[in-house]
Order: sequence, then C-alpha cells, then structure tokens
Amino acid sequence: MNYDVIITCAVTGSGDAAGKHPQLPKTPEEIATAAIEAANAGAAVAHIHVRDPETGAAGRKLEWYEEVVERIRASSTDVIINLTAGMGGDYVPHPENPGIGGPGTDMATPAERLGHVEKLLPEICTLDVGTQNYSNSAYVSTPEMLREMAKKIQACGVKPEIEVFELGHVWFAKQLLKEGLLDAPPLFQLCMGIPWTAEANAENMLALRNMLPENAIWAGFGIARMQMPMVAQAMILGGNVRVGLEDNLYLEKGVLASNGQLVERAVEIVERLGGRILTPAEARQKLGLKKR
Repeated sequence: MNYDVIITCAVTGSGDAAGKHPQLPKTPEEIATAAIEAANAGAAVAHIHVRDPETGAAGRKLEWYEEVVERIRASSTDVIINLTAGMGGDYVPHPENPGIGGPGTDMATPAERLGHVEKLLPEICTLDVGTQNYSNSAYVSTPEMLREMAKKIQACGVKPEIEVFELGHVWFAKQLLKEGLLDAPPLFQLCMGIPWTAEANAENMLALRNMLPENAIWAGFGIARMQMPMVAQAMILGGNVRVGLEDNLYLEKGVLASNGQLVERAVEIVERLGGRILTPAEARQKLGLKKR
C-alpha cells in the first residue's frame, strides 16, 4: 500500500477525442491552462501532448510545446512538467502496399521525437519502451531506436518515465538499466486498457508490478471507465496514479469531465483509502528531480 501518492494528470493526449469533448484542451493556451487547473486540484505532475490549434488533431511541432511550457513556467503554479516523447511512432500499413505507410502514419527518428525535450528540458519525459498494436495501427519503437532515445534523455538530464503496456516492455526496460542507459531509481508508468495491450484489471497490474526492478518507482492508470478503479488498484499495490482527459472523458456516465474534476475524484479516492497527496515539492524529492 502506498500512502504518499503522486497524482499525474494527462491533460489532452493524442487520440481522436477532440470531436467527442467540446472542452478538450487543443490550443497551447488551453493545454497550459489545463495543466495549471490540474495542479490546483492536487496533481503534482502534468503530462503534456500538443495538438494542432486549428483542427485539434494530434501534433508535435516545437513551437506548440514551447508555448505550453512557457505559459506554465510563467504562471505562479508549481507543477512538474512531463512532456510526451511518444509521438512519431504511428505506422498504418498502406492497404495496397504494406511495406510503406498509409494515411495516418507518422514515423519520426529518435532525434525528431526528442527535439522538444532537448530544447525545453522538462523535469520528466516519457519513453515508450516497445512496439505494440494500437487500435487498428501499430506503434513502432525498435530496441535500437529506444537505446538512442534513452542516451539522449540521459544526456540532457531529464528523468524518463518508462511507459509499459505489456510484460515484454518491462523486460526491455530492465535491459536498458543493465546497459546503463537508465539512471536509478527508474520511474515506470503501467498503461492499462489500451487496445490491444494489457487489459485494465487487477491481475494484469499485479503481474506488471511484480516484474519491475526492486528499486522502481511506479504509477499506473486505466482508460475510460477503468480510470478510477485503477487509481484505487495502483495505490493498493504500492504505486502512484494518473488521471486526466487523455485517458477518460467522463466524470460519470453521460457527464463530461474536466481535468480538475478528474484530479479531485482521484484525490477523494486516495484520501478515503487513508492516503495523502504529495505536493510537487514532495514529489520532486521522492523522484529525485531538480526543479527547472
């Protein structure tokens, strides 16, 4: 059981939710405001993607990340910035020639995936440590691509949050540790319920947790209606938690949520289980971060 809980809020994500939720943050200003809202509600960490301000589609332009980060840092709100480095791995085989990418493909080099991280130096960035099926496409991160990304993240002094979606990802992360490409203690995020990876249930979260290195710090989340059940499950199993509109759009059936409301619900669950929420300063100490 973890009684001192870090809450991460993933405020917008990269999925097609822009047309499903009218208040989903899309512009850099909206995304920064959502991160601040989440922090004021109790989140120590804001996990950030960016979107095309005009269309709401997922994007990865440096200037969008720059504006979001500048707005958060210029505010009086203390929150740990966690930038995604997962964009640029989407592969959709062309229907007539699967050897080339079709519509929806967005493949980038490790250097391109990390350009915004090296420029903006957040306290945390994500590292999705494996290839997997994702809905009707594939997410591609080969071992050599990941080794190159881990070296770049390590060189710029950013803490990687190791995103794992199935057991093989934990195995490879431990290999990166053996090779000295990840600094101890490693930080893991157990990502549950994303089709077609590990289903969001207690058995799978326990199995993933049991494979982590002994000194690992970890969090876990579930998507959609499993978001709040996985908050309780992660805390009970000794981990930290993540909520937010990236993973779930609803506060309850038929009621659209805000990021702040989802964080408040997570705070309530943690406190009802006898725990307390760590501040950003306390989370930095726990994670070994230095405020930038």
